[in-house]
Amino acid sequence: MFMRGYYNAAQAMIVKQRELDAVSNNIAGIGVSGFRKDRVSLNTFQDELIWVQKRKATHSGTFQQTYVEESHTLLEQGGLEFTDSRFDVALWGDVYFNVTNRYGDTFNTRAGQFELDNMGFLALGSSGRVQGQDGDIYIGHHDFVIDNDGVIRGGEFGEVIDTLRLTYIAPTDNVRKVADNLFSHDGRGTDILPEGLMFHVIQGAFEKSNVDPNREMTRMIEIQRLFEANSAILKAFDSLNSRTADLANINR
Repeated sequence: MFMRGYYNAAQAMIVKQRELDAVSNNIAGIGVSGFRKDRVSLNTFQDELIWVQKRKATHSGTFQQTYVEESHTLLEQGGLEFTDSRFDVALWGDVYFNVTNRYGDTFNTRAGQFELDNMGFLALGSSGRVQGQDGDIYIGHHDFVIDNDGVIRGGEFGEVIDTLRLTYIAPTDNVRKVADNLFSHDGRGTDILPEGLMFHVIQGAFEKSNVDPNREMTRMIEIQRLFEANSAILKAFDSLNSRTADLANINR
């Protein structure tokens, strides 16, 4: 029974370590545009306490064993910061930009702090070029504006350059982080936006991370305390097991 308690405490420490890693990563991403926080999903199963006496097993009760099932990226909206820069573009709603890297891989992102690459294409830093309905968006040296629907206009007469290619991803869909603010979805995301979907493209602002610093710091303190409590329990069980082994050796 002591060994079972030992393993339970060790399992609890593993769970809290996974939670602590997720919270620490969230805090590190606070200043990253378009960053999405992660949450560890826990699950439990019932197990039985068994007391063995004179070679007979006695079921003495049940307990819940907790383990980490998986980690989820939460897609809730982040706050906006207004800059008045034409290269900063924010999204409101369940749509994402598309960015294609130099290897031809396309990822989704909510990061909207764009720039022009050395060939005049709209780009998200070294992550790749921003995609429009016609592919890479060439801006050149012209001024440009982006309207509420993602239509990009430039030149002296406001000719249409392209329209941002936006992908719909439902808040409940699973995404995989490729970088701090790049995602690949599980295949259910679509460039055909659902009828009646409400979204806004806002030039002159960018979306911040959706991490609440105060909440994450509070969670970190709580998790750290639980980790330390389980560590103390683990040490206590280890001491009891050692004393039991010593008594067994004396009685031989």
